Amino acid sequence: MPRPHDFARHLHAVAVLLSAVALTAGAQAAQSPVYSAGKLTPAQQVARDVYKELIEINTSVSTGNITDGAIAMAKRLRAAGIPDADIFIGGPQPNRHNVVARIRGKNPAGRKPLLLLAHLDVVEALKEDWSPGLDPFKFTEKDGYYYARGSSDDKAMASIFVANALRMKAEGFVPDRDIIIALTSDEESGAFNGVGWLVENHRDLVDAGIVVNEGGGGVLRDGKPLFNTIQLAQKITTNFTLHVTNRGGHSSVPRADNAITSLADALSKVGRLTFPVQLSEVTREFFTNTAPLETPEMGRAMKALVTNPADNAAAAVVAADEKYSSMLRTTCVATMLNGGHASNALPQLAEANVNCRIYPTETAEQVRAALEKTIGDTTVHVLIKSQRPSTPPASLSPEIMGPVEQVTRELFGSIPIIPTMSTGANDSRFFLALGVPAYGVSGLFMDPSVDARAHGRDERMRIQSYYEGQEFLYRLTKLLSTNPATVP
Repeated sequence: MPRPHDFARHLHAVAVLLSAVALTAGAQAAQSPVYSAGKLTPAQQVARDVYKELIEINTSVSTGNITDGAIAMAKRLRAAGIPDADIFIGGPQPNRHNVVARIRGKNPAGRKPLLLLAHLDVVEALKEDWSPGLDPFKFTEKDGYYYARGSSDDKAMASIFVANALRMKAEGFVPDRDIIIALTSDEESGAFNGVGWLVENHRDLVDAGIVVNEGGGGVLRDGKPLFNTIQLAQKITTNFTLHVTNRGGHSSVPRADNAITSLADALSKVGRLTFPVQLSEVTREFFTNTAPLETPEMGRAMKALVTNPADNAAAAVVAADEKYSSMLRTTCVATMLNGGHASNALPQLAEANVNCRIYPTETAEQVRAALEKTIGDTTVHVLIKSQRPSTPPASLSPEIMGPVEQVTRELFGSIPIIPTMSTGANDSRFFLALGVPAYGVSGLFMDPSVDARAHGRDERMRIQSYYEGQEFLYRLTKLLSTNPATVP
C-alpha cells in the first residue's frame, strides 16, 4: 500500500487522466439503449427471473433463512453447467450459509481470480410499515421501479452476477482467469458467518487478485447520468452502549435521579452532537471532482471546503444535502432503546445503542471520549459494544480504472468516474485488510434525492437502471477476466 501522500498524488493523477479523456471525447452519446420498456431480451428475462426468485426468499438477518437463497442460486449455477466440484455451500450456522461458485479460466496459473461479491442477507422489514399494496418480500413492478426489500441492497447485484454467469456459460465464454461468484451471509448483521468465515476457514475459495463488490454506483439528475463512482474506502462501523443503572424503587415515590431520564438527556445531547469536518485523500478527490457538476452554490462550497475544512459556512452548505453530509464527518445516531422492568417501578436499568460511522482518520476511543464529554454525566457509562477494524483504501490501478472508464463511456456517454468513500460499510473490508484490491462498482444508477431507500420503507430499484447495471457488469466482468485486461 502506498504512503498517504503517494496515494493522494496517484489518485489525483488518475482523476486528471479521466477528466482529460472525458473532455477529448466531447459530447459523445451513449450507445443504443440496452433496455426498452416492456421488451426484455432473453438475457434480461433470465435476470428478472433470478431477481424475483431471490427477492421472494426471505433472507432477513433475524427472521429469514439465508441458506434458502444460497441453495436457490447454487441450483441455477449448477443448471448452467458449473460442476458440483466448483460450487460450495456452507457456513457455521445451518440457516446462514454462503454459496461460492467458480467459472474456470484458460490459465489458472496466470493472474489470480476475479471475485464478484454480493450479499444475500437483507435487513428486517414489516409489511405494515410499507405503503399500501407493497409487500417487502414480494417482487412488485410499479411506475418504472421494482419494489422489495433487498431490491437495491444487495439482491440486484447478486442476481445480476448469477444471471451474467448463466449468460456467459450459455455463450461458451471461457475467461483467461478464473471468475469466482461469492454470495454471502451476514453483511448486514456483521456476524461472523459470511465473508469473514470464508476468509478464515476456506480462504482458497475466495483467494482473488481483485474484487468487485457493492458500494459504488451512478448518480442521476433529471433522469440523466451525471457521474459514475467507484468506492475505494469506507467508514468504520462502531456501536456504543449508553448504560445507566439506578437503585430503583416504587413509582409512587419518585426521586430526582432516574435512569430513563438520565438516558433521555444523554441521547438528546448525542442527537445534537456534530463532529468536526474531516477529509481524506479519497473524499478530497470526490468533492474536487463533484464540484464542477453541482449547482454554483454547492460547487463553490465544495471547493472552499477542500481548501479549508474548517470553513463552517461552506460545511453548512454541503451538509444541507443529505447525500454529502455524512461524507464530511463521523456521525453517531441512536438506533435502539431498552429500559425499565415494570410500569409501577422506578427503572433500575436504561440502555441505548448508538451507532457511529467513524471517519477512517479517527478511532473508536476518540469517539467514545467525545460522547462522554458531550453527555457530561458520570452516571451515563459509554461503552464500546462492537467495532470493526479500520482498513486502508483500495489503490487505483489501470486494471480496474481502464475497464470501468471504457464501459461507462460505452453505456452512459462521457461522464466522469469519481472515486468515493462509502458512508456505510461492506464486506470489501475483509479483502482490503489482506491487501487485496476491492472496489465498489456496479453501473447501477439512481437519483439520491428519491431512490436512496436501502434499509427503509419502499426500497426500490429503477427498472432501466437494473438492466443497464446488468449490461455494465457483464461487460466489465469480461474485460477484467480477459488477459490482459483491456485498457482504452
